[in-house]
Amino acid sequence: MKRINNMLFYLLLVIAVFVSPHNLQAEVNRIEKGNLVIEEIPEIPQGIIDRMYQYQNTRSAAIQDWTADGKGMIISTRFGETTQLHLLENPGGARKQITFFPEPVRGAQICTNINVNGFLFIKDIGGNEFYQIYFHNLDSGEYKLLTDGSSRNGSPSWSNDGKKFVYYSTKRNGSDWDIYLGDINTPGEAEIILEKGGTWVAVDWAPDDKNLLILNYVSANESYYYTLEIATGELTQINPAKEKIAYGFNSLFSKNENGLYMTSDEGSEFLQLKYYDPAKKKFTTLTSGIPWDVQQMAISKQGDKLAFVTNEGGISKLYLLDTKTKKYKQVSDIPTGQVYGLNFHPGGYKLALVINTPKTPGDIFVLNLQDNSIERWTNSEVGGLNTDSFIIPEIIKYETFDKINGKARLIPAFYYRPLKGQSPFPVLINIHGGPEGQHTPHFSSSIQYYLNELGIAVISPNVRGSSGYGKSYLKLDNDYKREDSVRDIGKLLDWIEQQPELDASRVAVSGGSYGGYMVLASMVHYNDRLKCGEAMVGISNFVTFLENTQAYRRDLRRVEYGDERDAEMREFLTKISPLTNAHKIAKPMFIIQGLNDPRVPVGESEQIVSAIRKNKENVWYLLAKDEGHGFRKKSNRDYYTSAVVYFLENFLLQ
Repeated sequence: MKRINNMLFYLLLVIAVFVSPHNLQAEVNRIEKGNLVIEEIPEIPQGIIDRMYQYQNTRSAAIQDWTADGKGMIISTRFGETTQLHLLENPGGARKQITFFPEPVRGAQICTNINVNGFLFIKDIGGNEFYQIYFHNLDSGEYKLLTDGSSRNGSPSWSNDGKKFVYYSTKRNGSDWDIYLGDINTPGEAEIILEKGGTWVAVDWAPDDKNLLILNYVSANESYYYTLEIATGELTQINPAKEKIAYGFNSLFSKNENGLYMTSDEGSEFLQLKYYDPAKKKFTTLTSGIPWDVQQMAISKQGDKLAFVTNEGGISKLYLLDTKTKKYKQVSDIPTGQVYGLNFHPGGYKLALVINTPKTPGDIFVLNLQDNSIERWTNSEVGGLNTDSFIIPEIIKYETFDKINGKARLIPAFYYRPLKGQSPFPVLINIHGGPEGQHTPHFSSSIQYYLNELGIAVISPNVRGSSGYGKSYLKLDNDYKREDSVRDIGKLLDWIEQQPELDASRVAVSGGSYGGYMVLASMVHYNDRLKCGEAMVGISNFVTFLENTQAYRRDLRRVEYGDERDAEMREFLTKISPLTNAHKIAKPMFIIQGLNDPRVPVGESEQIVSAIRKNKENVWYLLAKDEGHGFRKKSNRDYYTSAVVYFLENFLLQ
């Protein structure tokens, strides 16, 4: 009955999209172009389309896994409409496409069983994020659906011997994440081995494949780890404590000891790398000398080497640790930027990784651990652009409204300054999602277009509530402190006014998801100081958002935003919601939404569009019927990015 009710709700929601009151208004200029519903967006000039063409034809690559024999790797990249999987057998070699789907494919993991030449991967439909798990046979080229086709499934992981695999699924009731165990001989007949309420994920297999490391995630500030004995179902908590501790997602069993490598913020502001001795039931902190989060790690099959990445003020640093001595050293001879996708070669003497910088898209490199040489495996295209002209941002810190230790609190931000054009420059404030996210300098052809082609300065603040700056900073916007992060934007506007090279009379805000809420809230509070705003899949009403976001994530979001079922909190959430205050928005807006968004449902955009139009204000609205939480298909993304440029030309630059 619950599933039927959910289906009925979404059917009514889809109907509402196409018969909502503002769609029936004769004055709304509405057309459909393929899967795009376009409202009030004028025809985009051919000049913008032509100039954007190069910037839109960039691509990146990421390693998914080494092949079992170590002679090549499975990578993901896009050559058509969506990202697909490819086989790459040598550095700079030709990429052989393996999967061919209209939807993006991700999460490939090679089977470690030498008798099975294949891999698991996941895929959804239309951005709905109800991921399904598939097995692809590399010998035959055939693939098979392993899950039910309707629930949300993810985090597939092979056992060390490659005979079994685990994953989480919401199959049982649509909300709780249970753990399932599958067998390679009967892959479609997985059985549930852990049935609990909440969010549970199998993170790693013990070396003997008898136990699993299980994460129970509650919030960005609270999580718990357990070991699960598969044969008996016995669940044993690691490090029971009275205080709330945040653990990282990528903890690992040591390969030739009984211990665990984990990251946690226990006794620290940051996620530190620690070694857990189960016999002594004791942690040893390994990175106490690094006052930043350890974000990623990987261990060699032989267990002698561990690689980890830290986030040091938004910049990645790569380290290698000797598991015998527990000592580490930084790998310094790599480009400065973002490092991710750590993956040891089966032989243990090479480490694959992805490097992404503001001047270079994500590409795969392989570090030889014997001589510290690094070899580039992919060279992703950049549309023929001269990326030497691309701008690397500088880190700024500006004072905000409150104090810490008697001094004004400083908000970190990345400032992209145009190198050409006439100052004072117009400004685009780009606000990240999350809210537990963080802007980090990375390759963005759109940002570089704003800088080089439009002469717009871009500032990406990491307002309170952002990750990467310690757990105290992360908690500063929780519950009744929600609008304090919006006040941080107000103080950024003050900072802009103090910069002679910036034009405080021409400032726009943009952002997606929670960043979309921040855009709407900024337009409510600082309407007289902003020229326009662009919000993608943004929350417009916290109450309707929490009531309608998918059941499997609703409680996770209540921990962050507050529980709308509590009368006092409901009143507060309604009071601060942009929809309640939409009458204060009297500047042009561009609202973008995916119809199938499971996180921020389409109704959030529909209702704010209608509300702002009641103010007789210009609202552009773009709806993609085959997208979810953001646009992942190239044709949709191309139209969207061109439309944003035209919007900024019309309402920011004029």
